[in-house]
Parts: sequence; C-alpha cells; structure tokens
Amino acid sequence: MIVVTGATGQLGRLVINQLLARGVPATSIVAAVRTPSKASDLAARGVVVREADYSRPSTLETAFVGAERVLLISSSELGQRVAQHASVIEAAKKTGVRQLAYTSLLHADHSPMNLAVEHRETEALIVASGLPYVLLRNGWYVENYLASLPVALEQGAFIGSAAEGRISWASRADYADAAAAVLTQPIGGNRIFELAGDSAFTRADMVTEVNRQTGKSLQYVDMPRAEFYAALVGAGLPVPVAELLADSDDHAARDALFDESRQMSALIGRPTTTLSASIAAALAALQG
Repeated sequence: MIVVTGATGQLGRLVINQLLARGVPATSIVAAVRTPSKASDLAARGVVVREADYSRPSTLETAFVGAERVLLISSSELGQRVAQHASVIEAAKKTGVRQLAYTSLLHADHSPMNLAVEHRETEALIVASGLPYVLLRNGWYVENYLASLPVALEQGAFIGSAAEGRISWASRADYADAAAAVLTQPIGGNRIFELAGDSAFTRADMVTEVNRQTGKSLQYVDMPRAEFYAALVGAGLPVPVAELLADSDDHAARDALFDESRQMSALIGRPTTTLSASIAAALAALQG
C-alpha cells in the first residue's frame, strides 16, 4: 500500500489523483489525514482513509500498518515541522515501511532560505533513520505568486522583492505528478531529486504574461525586503507567513530558486507546465 500524508491538502489530493491516473488501485492508496470526515470524497472513490495526526504518534503507527511506501508531505505548521516529521519517521520505522518519500525544498542542503532550515533538519533525520528514502526537493510553486492575482488585478500591481532573480517555478500539479511517478517506480536505492520547472522567469516576466493575456497594464513593484514584509503584514498575512515570503523573495533575487537540471520533466515524462498555461488557468478560475 501507498500512504499519502496530508492527503486533504492541495498537494496531497493532487498526488492521489495522479496515483489513480497511473493505475494504482484505490484500495491500495491510504489517505492519511488529521480529520477523516474531510476526506469523504476520497473514500467515495474507494481510497482507504485513516486518521493520522503528526502531533499524535499513535495515530501514525495505525495509519501506516501494511504500508510499503509512505509519502511524507511536509507539515504546514512552521516551527513545528521537525518534531512532527520525526514522529512520522519513527512510525515508518516501527511499521516496517520499505520506502519513505519526503517533499523537501529545492537545494535544501545548501539553500540560504529560512524555509530550508526545517527541511534540512528533516532530511538529516530521514538519512539517520536508515529507512530507504527519496527526497523530493520541490522548487517554488507558481501558485504561490498567482495567489495574489485578484489583488493585483484590483490594485494594478504585483509587489515583491525578488528583483531580477530567476525562478524556476512549476505548477503544484507538476510536483504532484513527480511524487506519483516516484511512488509507482520500483523501489531502488536512496535518491534525491531537485525538482523545478523547465524554464526560469523573473517576477516581472510573470506580470508581462498576465498583461498579455488580460490586456491590462499591471506593474511589478520591487521593493526592499523590509518594505515587502511590512506590506504583507499590512495586508493581513500572519507574521510567520509574511516573514517566510519576504525571506524567500529576498533570496530568490540571488537565484536561490533557480535550477536548470530539468530533473522533473525527465521524471514525469513530459515538459513542466508553462507559465502561460498556469496564468491562463488562474484567470479562468477567477471567472468561475
């Protein structure tokens, strides 16, 4: 069986969809979730739903019974991730899991981004555990920037502090496809994948494409990290999230989110989603 943790999250649902699309029987997929009632749609498709709370280790061991592989989708609780991930790793060891895959961060071993710290510590725990592993070092999701599209359309500008940094972003669906590809390949040796889009763009490039598709004249306003952080907090984002986004943009200005290895397209067997396609999808979603 294949266990997907965080299965009701945005990435988790897409991974399960991709596993089903790749021919994995629904009864061989376990959606491990904190609140099983939120996975009723997955259960209706035949997927096995089990309670699994990162903060309650006993639920993890029960959820992993009979599992050959586990995909650990990193926790969204900043500052709590390492302890929560450690519980997952320990449960995987106790239940005899044959392969643990983990959604990490692009170049986590040397990335200067604050976001990389907990990923780096988790990777070290996985390696030390002795479990066979696959590290899926995911790059930036284009959706992270397109989430501000409605506000940008209303106010006439995107803001950030990434300057002219090259960002090899890809869609969330691309990263889900990569995870599903790994989970359906024969179990081999330990592997590390640096996953990113085939092409790199600046934040200004994204705005140019939005303008091309909408006929508008939006601007990209680049600002110092501190100003960007203050603007995010002023817009109502929680302080930890604002700090993360400002730090990430600041390091992206120096190509911390750039990668040209094209490991993801090789893994999924197709080109990664283009920027134009991602923007078109985001605009279509706004129109309902």
